[in-house]
Amino acid sequence: MSEQTDAAQGHRLHFKAWGRTDVGRKRPHNEDSIAVDESLGLFAVADGMGGHAAGEVASRTAVETLREFIALTSADRDFTWPFGQDQRYGLTENILLTGVQLANRQICQMACENRDYAGMGTTLAVLYAAQDTLHICHVGDSRVYRFHAGGLEQMTMDHSWVNEQLQRNIITEDEARNHRWRNVITRALGNRPELEIDLKSFDPSPGDLFMLCSDGLTGMLRDEEITSILSECGENLNVACDALIEAGNEAGGMDNISVILVLILP
Repeated sequence: MSEQTDAAQGHRLHFKAWGRTDVGRKRPHNEDSIAVDESLGLFAVADGMGGHAAGEVASRTAVETLREFIALTSADRDFTWPFGQDQRYGLTENILLTGVQLANRQICQMACENRDYAGMGTTLAVLYAAQDTLHICHVGDSRVYRFHAGGLEQMTMDHSWVNEQLQRNIITEDEARNHRWRNVITRALGNRPELEIDLKSFDPSPGDLFMLCSDGLTGMLRDEEITSILSECGENLNVACDALIEAGNEAGGMDNISVILVLILP
């Protein structure tokens, strides 16, 4: 699946983007979902988990519920706040947080009503362009990176057991990459009705390239390998997406791989 955007209409920021998701080489089906919506300035990667097809249902529900709510609020600002407003943030941030909370509530409700969906959940990493500001929010271990002037910066912090051990200097990065509990996440949509969401907002610079991805990519490739591919492909975002996924598969393709690239234009 891939979608491309040109400069976003209705936003001061101009960008182009490309996204693709791939089943990988070991999993029987793809439980990742992506959203690439140029009209809303919304980009999201979700990595689902659960038995049967539950992971796919959870990830798809997350991105679709979020996209529907963002579209609703873009068309009509007179709407009800189902979770109230967080006074620490402005209107746009509250809209984004509410969309994620609605997605979490929907997944929890589906899991309660259908035994086949019991225990399902999903990560979610979101990049939202509104006016001249970018907003990043995430839950779980799907990531957002910024690539600029040859340097790669991770903009999110994994909500995972392994990352918690890393932050406490209990294990090394090399140990984390191969740890038997490296896939254990500490936050996910669908785990519980109350959801803690990380959020940051900032003004990007022209030439900033943002990458959203599931851990199917970062579990296979080191930052140096990702940097090399992004440097080589330049602004050819479709080529870069294909190259990243191909490299992830060549490295083993142990999980589904999803990548979205968003380039900020002058």
